[in-house]
Amino acid sequence: MKHRLVFILHAALLPALIATAPALAEKADSEKEIHVESNQVAVDNVKQISTYTGNVVLTQGTLVMKGTRLVVTTSPEGYDFATLYAPPGGLATMRQKRDGGPDLWMEGEASDRVTYDQKTSIATLYSNAKVRRLTGPKTTDESTGAFLSYNGQTEVVTGANSESGESKPGGGRVSVVIQPHNHAAPKDTKDSTTEAKDKAE
Repeated sequence: MKHRLVFILHAALLPALIATAPALAEKADSEKEIHVESNQVAVDNVKQISTYTGNVVLTQGTLVMKGTRLVVTTSPEGYDFATLYAPPGGLATMRQKRDGGPDLWMEGEASDRVTYDQKTSIATLYSNAKVRRLTGPKTTDESTGAFLSYNGQTEVVTGANSESGESKPGGGRVSVVIQPHNHAAPKDTKDSTTEAKDKAE
């Protein structure tokens, strides 16, 4: 039976992982502990690098990130840069509740890796990348491409047809699907004056 290592970190640690999209994320998540489960961990305090390997699961409130390896590097300025790697033939994934409603979610996945830069609040997804927003089980919009970048400060998604982040001729396409909105039935535009006139006639 394979044992699991469980790490409970204070919210002040690994701040890069508390949200891939701060403007959309559940605000209460940032005040909760970060839990990291993995089969193995290595911490280099001199180089400021922490590496978690083997069925990595990170949770903080509603945020859940899964992959085969997680590497967190802290810069001399104190900013964290996190890289979550996908397992062979699998995906690195993330899911988090959004503010603004009882059942709003954001999901992301990539077949190579997902990175998050705390200094710029930018999440990047590499290879077969997808970013989607959901209301309950229904996807309201979805972006796909070889490379996707999400800026949590501006809520802007950018995509490219190559993993370098630059679009190349013949390199495929970036796709965005937006589901139709449910529009309310139009209201009767007849005003009260017209109605009174009709009754008088």
